[in-house]
Amino acid sequence: MTTDYTRPSWDKYFMEVVRAVATRATCDRGRSGCVIARDKQILVTGYVGAPRGLPHCDDVGHQMKRVTHEDGRITEHCLRTTHAEQNALVQAAKLGIAIAGGTLYCKMTPCPACAKMIVNAGLARVVCEKRYHAGGESEAMFRQVGLELDYFDESVEKYDRQ
Repeated sequence: MTTDYTRPSWDKYFMEVVRAVATRATCDRGRSGCVIARDKQILVTGYVGAPRGLPHCDDVGHQMKRVTHEDGRITEHCLRTTHAEQNALVQAAKLGIAIAGGTLYCKMTPCPACAKMIVNAGLARVVCEKRYHAGGESEAMFRQVGLELDYFDESVEKYDRQ
């Protein structure tokens, strides 16, 4: 019998599942996955990709949009894809799975649009592997509504054309 092995915490376990789900992603800028769990059970998953029946970034390239923010920052976003968090939330709705009170696990801080959906879905907690470079607005929103936000790693996720 070996004594070296330590079972992962539930958070680590679900984050490993996020990484596995992300392997299905179809946008090479951020192969991202998402898991929504409650009571130590996976309820739904989602990964980043184009809506069903539409071409994927990996096949036809990105559909980039440049955004100039009020503070003068410029960021680029691919509009071809649906975020992993959005796909998980939609999957729950499609299947009639109640997710209120659950925890959402994801690769990085959700964007503001995803954050609003997470709040409205009644999720209680978000666990991210890393920070999103433009995640400040989402972090503030979660604090304001009392939604718990935890990070495995405080560093910022890096990807192409950030």
